[in-house]
Amino acid sequence: MSLSSPETTAATTTIAERVYQALRSQIGSGELEPGAKMTERGMAERLGVSPTPVREAIRRLELDGLVERVGPRTTLVARIEEDASHDLAEVEVALRGLAARFAARHATDDELDELDRLLDEADDLVILIRARHREGKPVEKHADRFLDVLGRFNEQVNAAAHNPVLVRLLEQSRSLTPSRQREISRSHLLAGDDFGADRYAEHRALVVALRARDAVETERIVTEHAARGLLDLRREI
Repeated sequence: MSLSSPETTAATTTIAERVYQALRSQIGSGELEPGAKMTERGMAERLGVSPTPVREAIRRLELDGLVERVGPRTTLVARIEEDASHDLAEVEVALRGLAARFAARHATDDELDELDRLLDEADDLVILIRARHREGKPVEKHADRFLDVLGRFNEQVNAAAHNPVLVRLLEQSRSLTPSRQREISRSHLLAGDDFGADRYAEHRALVVALRARDAVETERIVTEHAARGLLDLRREI
């Protein structure tokens, strides 16, 4: 797995950021188990990068509480107790609500129009997925597109807050990695039980509140939605 090849490089993302996200995802998925040894050189070879971005990524993971340093260049994947994981989820929910409150104040008309466009696309995909399930046809491609659309919707709401510091804190406080969340939601969509597809209807109410510049209602919708969503996802772990 190389993170330095052109095929995996996003122009706006540094190698250190990609290393951080990759290691965070592997910790969240259990690929890097609690207590696993992580050396700068070993992780650099594993990811196909130099030790420098690994060093920066590990420093961030240490601040996140996901790794513990046991030597100058050696860390261990931290053992996160259930109480700490619950606390992290509460922080994530609160930050999501705060980001939505900021978005109600600062979102531009173009950003709100894009949110509506994304939900229109999601509507079409939900109809298609349900129809294909009834007909016994595969839905993998359409489920992936649906999850991509919802991912872009959430990113757009966060971007509309126009507060990079808040968005960074939110990314650092995720109790489940994006890849793990997607894996769980995808498995349910493929099974045909509408996991995630039913809840996304609340997104319409969110856009209405954003257009009304109602920061209180916007925060309430997002906080309640995020709390229920994380609870459902964590039950799957």
